[in-house]
Amino acid sequence: MLPKSLALVDDDAEYTEFLSQYLRERGVAVHVFGDSTDLLADPDAYEYGFYVVDLSLPGIDGVDLIKVLRRRTESGVVVVSGKLAPDVFKQVMTAGADMYLAKPVQFDQVELAIIAVQRRLGAAGGPNIVWKLDRRTQRLIAPDGVQIELSGTDTALMECFLEAAGEVVPRDAILRKLGKQGDGESDGLNATIYRLRRRIEKATPMLVPLQSKSGVGYIFRAQLKAQ
Repeated sequence: MLPKSLALVDDDAEYTEFLSQYLRERGVAVHVFGDSTDLLADPDAYEYGFYVVDLSLPGIDGVDLIKVLRRRTESGVVVVSGKLAPDVFKQVMTAGADMYLAKPVQFDQVELAIIAVQRRLGAAGGPNIVWKLDRRTQRLIAPDGVQIELSGTDTALMECFLEAAGEVVPRDAILRKLGKQGDGESDGLNATIYRLRRRIEKATPMLVPLQSKSGVGYIFRAQLKAQ
């Protein structure tokens, strides 16, 4: 039940060295980040199978980091921290963490916590969450019923994801659909994706399934239907 990949975000170099070694010996691909900003700058920041996060971090603190992660990923989050505050547990759980462990903690306890969260997430799959593309009104309808107005470009973009049926859509395929050419920042695709993602985030508290695949393209990680 251990995840295939894990982001370990903690600025304690000795702790991360030994914990990462412990988890790697159990088959987990561990990526260590000593600064929350380093994680968020990583092209695959929201692609890890699990996150183990400290609270006292360079960059944004652990609570705010969890809030950011929860807008882009459903992967498990375990907080392992020595921060002492009367409301620390409430803060991290409200932010979206799945479990809190207080340092000092043994590595096998961290492993058991990860396994427990993974088991719970696997059992809580439930019915598929469905997003809907209303072609007639050019609106994206979130599973909670919120309707997000789309521009013509946004609608064409969503058509790409509809046709892909959950698979990654390469950048060049999206550009052809949008009638654009170019590469990198010059084609404007990153800005288009960013604006659409922000519009969805502002409209609904639900996880935004629109994600990037570094060096490949973009994917809509949820069931999408047309109506």
